[in-house]
Amino acid sequence: MVSTRFEVNSTPPVRYPRSIFFIISNEFSERFNYYGMRTVLALYLTQQLAYSTDTATVIYHIFTSLAYFFPLMGAILADSWLGKFKTILYLSMVYCAGSALIALGAIPPLNLPATSMTVLGLLFIAVGSGGIKPCVSAFGGDQFKLPEQAAQLAKFFSLFYFAINAGSLISTTLTPILREDVHCFGDNNCFSLAFGVPALLMILSIAIFVCGKTMYTIKKPAGNMIVLVFKCIGNALSVRAKERDASPREHWLDYADSKYGKGIVADIKALMKILILYIPLPVFWALFDQQGSRWTFQATRMDGEVGGYTIKPDQMQVINPLLILAFIPVFESVVYPVLAKIGIRRPLQKLSFGGLLAGAAFVLSGFVEIALDRTNAVLPAAHESQLRVFNGLPCDYRFHTDAPNMASFSVPSRGVFEALHIDVAPGGNTTFQFRAETSEIGCVRENMTEFSGAFHLDAGGAVSYFIGRKGGKSSLVEYADTAAKDRNGAPRIRLLANVQTTKQLSLRHARNADTVYNVSLNQYDQMTVTEGEYGVFVGERQIATVKLSPGGVYTLILDEFLENEFNLQTHIITPSNSVHMLWLVPQYVVITAGEVMFSITGLEFSYSQAPESMKSVIQAFWLLTVAIGNMLVVFIAEAKFVQSQSLEFFLFAALMFLDMGFFMILAMRYRYSDSASLDAVEVEPTNAKKMNDPLAISDTMSERSAKSTTYTNEAFRED
Repeated sequence: MVSTRFEVNSTPPVRYPRSIFFIISNEFSERFNYYGMRTVLALYLTQQLAYSTDTATVIYHIFTSLAYFFPLMGAILADSWLGKFKTILYLSMVYCAGSALIALGAIPPLNLPATSMTVLGLLFIAVGSGGIKPCVSAFGGDQFKLPEQAAQLAKFFSLFYFAINAGSLISTTLTPILREDVHCFGDNNCFSLAFGVPALLMILSIAIFVCGKTMYTIKKPAGNMIVLVFKCIGNALSVRAKERDASPREHWLDYADSKYGKGIVADIKALMKILILYIPLPVFWALFDQQGSRWTFQATRMDGEVGGYTIKPDQMQVINPLLILAFIPVFESVVYPVLAKIGIRRPLQKLSFGGLLAGAAFVLSGFVEIALDRTNAVLPAAHESQLRVFNGLPCDYRFHTDAPNMASFSVPSRGVFEALHIDVAPGGNTTFQFRAETSEIGCVRENMTEFSGAFHLDAGGAVSYFIGRKGGKSSLVEYADTAAKDRNGAPRIRLLANVQTTKQLSLRHARNADTVYNVSLNQYDQMTVTEGEYGVFVGERQIATVKLSPGGVYTLILDEFLENEFNLQTHIITPSNSVHMLWLVPQYVVITAGEVMFSITGLEFSYSQAPESMKSVIQAFWLLTVAIGNMLVVFIAEAKFVQSQSLEFFLFAALMFLDMGFFMILAMRYRYSDSASLDAVEVEPTNAKKMNDPLAISDTMSERSAKSTTYTNEAFRED
């Protein structure tokens, strides 16, 4: 008789934590809020709050810098005092307050101090976003029992990074649409909705997060390694100052041996060796994060029409994460093997190459800027004045003046004369006499042979004159003028009319019947309109068609040469945005390739070389390089080393090339640790936003660290 024994494991499988849904929803909402708000922030600062592009750039990068500085504070707060749950909850509330402040300040009817509310709101968001970021993924990891749920933990991190991707990509695409395509409160845009939707989602996420409290595994604070590192360094410096002569040591950190033990001291030495390499890294982030500021401002001066759809300037930022999705398999299967054949194998070599690509991207952006300069408005310098004379009559006029270098000039029928660089000394004479005459039979017959008067020029400004018909005689109307483009990139028009039988006409959009502008003919004000083709109507009769392109500044001259017979001439004062927005794609491609080689490789190198106990510390310092890089942009924007934007791009490129030269020198002196092979640091395929967001990449390391054994030092004692 054969006896068979079966041993049954009576331990039931551990269920997947139900609390994960609440944590994932919080991360999705936070990333949706952060990226959505940041996508439209630069345009809000310039278009609604009327900041200059330089000031808006400064505000944008100070905010970004703080958002990458506060994760350090959030980690210390969670690990040393509050714990992860309370840190996430309290700082999410701060986050919501900041989002609400910006959204409410953007509602015009409330007449709130939008500028102050925006600055305060950005500070709150930086504190909230930066503070909770290092806690959310780690808090999610706390919900699992290891090693029993190792596979489920890996699934959680996949869901976690999917939430990051979904939140960021959806918001980066959606918020520009809410900003521009929705019209609210009488404006052509709706920033309040673009800010309000993410804010409402963040408020909802707090409610969902709190609902899961009874299901959470909440661990008590266990101390923070970052604090320990600084305490050890402080102790070493203090003891060294007292014992340097009496007890010399080989390394200054060795003076902390007695209190913190040789293990911790050895790990901090290894950490310091890596941090030396971090000195040049902030320059890369100074270039990379300008996608949301300087490059977005570039896009506002370009033509985004593609097949009937107009790309929003802030939507160009979507290119980076989308390209990452395409580049990851390409780099793994094609680029890295090719680079290996030419000797670029080691992580620091790849990182250097990535930095050079970032510099090349800014060379490209500099050339694009040169092309854009040709479409810029010609504005007078402080010692100059501009004069334009528009002729609304059907005959040419010859002007004779006593203005310097402008003794005589002609203004053609229904045409314009422009003098854009008239030297006017401050405090000097700005009034010049003129006499105009014509010999054409049409004007002679109507007693409009000649007239005279004075031009009143304005130093640093522009003045225009319109020759019309009044009381059977020719007349000259003066008005202040400007060739400056609209901040929003919309067309600007001015109508100069020489008519007798009507007092108003209308511009009706050819594609959108709801877009109608009624223009009074006895006014000369400049107005901003929606781009597109318009029918020009007198009553219900269409008399002409005019196309108004983005960024263009136009003056329309309407002449009623016979009763109810009209002639419309369009004069381009400032060219439209003729450079297509797709010319920005090459610089996005190059800097994204640089990011793959710089950011991903740099973090993987740091993680492989750092001692086990220092992995969280190295993550914190990596994020600090991002913060410092953004402050470098602030410094250069404020210092105004160059006046031209194209030269500023070339300056950043040159700085990046020099910086990478310095980095290569440091890299050649670096000796890899024995625990990692020189070529063993590989870049893992992953998803877009995980690679695009340094905060997300740091979470990858938190995930790995959670699975490994934490270093403990028995010699350490806290007094």
